[in-house]
Amino acid sequence: MTSTTQIPGYVVGTWDIDASHSTVGFSVRHMMVSKVRGYFREFSGEIVTAADPAQSTVHATIDMDSIDTRQEQRDAHIKSADFFDVGNHTVMEFRSTVVRNHGEDWVVEGNLTIKGITKPVTLALELNGFGPDAYGGTRAGFSGKTEISRKEFGVDIDMPMDGGGVVVGDKISVELEIEAVLRAA
Repeated sequence: MTSTTQIPGYVVGTWDIDASHSTVGFSVRHMMVSKVRGYFREFSGEIVTAADPAQSTVHATIDMDSIDTRQEQRDAHIKSADFFDVGNHTVMEFRSTVVRNHGEDWVVEGNLTIKGITKPVTLALELNGFGPDAYGGTRAGFSGKTEISRKEFGVDIDMPMDGGGVVVGDKISVELEIEAVLRAA
């Protein structure tokens, strides 16, 4: 029995991420007491589901200028050279290198590039399903999570607080809710 038959409704093909029905979000510790959440409004990507799911691939890009934390002043600061340096680094990119089964879920390993620095990351991936949409097409859904160190990607500003701690934590939790549309043959 191949792993393909173990995934109900699995569809082989090339998929485009539907950004209007997907979310690329994150959270980071703020002032040592809470977490600030945000997301990117503009991103795109291609997912290729292979006959053997372990041979599948993902390539995605995120427009760094589209960050939204619901506070314009903070967004402007994050876009500055202190953080993402969007004037010189407009895109964040992810390219998968390995897809592997992990129990009932999957793991996608790949290279993430932020500010021109590329590091390996591992996404815990949940396959949410495959099915027809209301327009005669086919859709797939995926949820993914990972955690990265912002400092490893050159986002190394330190803003110490009086009494200890920092304003912005190093660990960034990344959460993806992806809906993709199968390309017509």
